[in-house]
Amino acid sequence: MFKKAERKQAKLRLALAGPSGSGKTYSALLLATGLGGRIAVIDTENGSASLYADLTDFDAMELHAPYSPERYIDAITAAEQAGYSVLIIDSYSHEWTGSGGCLEANERLAHQKFKGNTWAAWNETTPRHRRLTDKILTSSLHIICTMRSKTETVQGEGKKILKLGMKSEL
Repeated sequence: MFKKAERKQAKLRLALAGPSGSGKTYSALLLATGLGGRIAVIDTENGSASLYADLTDFDAMELHAPYSPERYIDAITAAEQAGYSVLIIDSYSHEWTGSGGCLEANERLAHQKFKGNTWAAWNETTPRHRRLTDKILTSSLHIICTMRSKTETVQGEGKKILKLGMKSEL
């Protein structure tokens, strides 16, 4: 059944990617301030967001390893229940590449349950990551994620290393 489209109060979903020191956290805090309301930060960068405490008012939760999708989901739920308006996840990359993140968890699972077959292990790892993605997409909060990026390279002809550009670590 079709019905007339209506403009609704959509929530922001934004990812800021860049190399270390490029201003992702700073920019996320400026954007969050512009959105208005109470700001929460999930900080996986050893408290580095707090370096900007003089920029704007925000509350931070330091998240340490293991960086499982479930721990991120719990932190997002806590921010929702506490009544924040904006949540910054700084950094989302740890859930994928960090200690206890999806890549490491998949490797461990492959050796424990799938005789070293990492391909088969993704059948269990991928749904865990998707639950986090779904939580972000359906949250009642504006969510800004920062993601690390690095220079992507390949080995070309004559063993020459070619730079392809920047690639997000996720």
